[in-house]
Amino acid sequence: MNIYILAIVLGAAAYLIGSVNFSIILSRALSGKDIRESGSGNAGATNMLRTHGKKMGALTLVLDILKGVVCVLAAALIESRLIGAQPEMRQTLMYIPLRYIAAVCVILGHNFPLYFGFAGGKGVATSLGVVLVLDWKVGLIVGICAVAVMAVTRYVSLGSVLGGAAYIIVEIVKAAVTDSVVPAQIVCVIIIGGLLIIRHHANIKRLLSGTENKLGAKK
Repeated sequence: MNIYILAIVLGAAAYLIGSVNFSIILSRALSGKDIRESGSGNAGATNMLRTHGKKMGALTLVLDILKGVVCVLAAALIESRLIGAQPEMRQTLMYIPLRYIAAVCVILGHNFPLYFGFAGGKGVATSLGVVLVLDWKVGLIVGICAVAVMAVTRYVSLGSVLGGAAYIIVEIVKAAVTDSVVPAQIVCVIIIGGLLIIRHHANIKRLLSGTENKLGAKK
């Protein structure tokens, strides 16, 4: 199969998998009500935690992470087999990085799900799964930073936004230090981190105005 067609097919498959929004599915199964009509209105793990409790919040978190993990692992396996069959493909995959394409597309699917009117979550958990598979060391650094901010401030949104910014910075620094700057990968990294920040635009406004809800705070 032509590498460009393969990239399109893989990206489309990742988007469709990402579009399976577990918070919406689980909330409808539990109460018959769409999670987007409850709490903060966000279709994600944090709103599931606030609306349906710790178990459902944790289950949603795990499923959303796995969604990203599965898509990137599948793309990595395809890359490995392509290189095994045709070693010269290694250079081509530098310009058409299937893993990163799958990563971006599964996050886009979660954020703008085809099956649910393109109104999805903010992609925090799915992004975490994606980043951990792309480079677990970078994912660990970013994850620790984000969780530390959340633990200290109790603002999930602030930790998520700073995590997105940290991901971009860490990846660019890593590329510069290791002298392995790959433009296509950097573009995907900026999209992944940028989406995390942009999707929290309303939260950023509330943080600046002092009206953002803290985790565990009574409404």
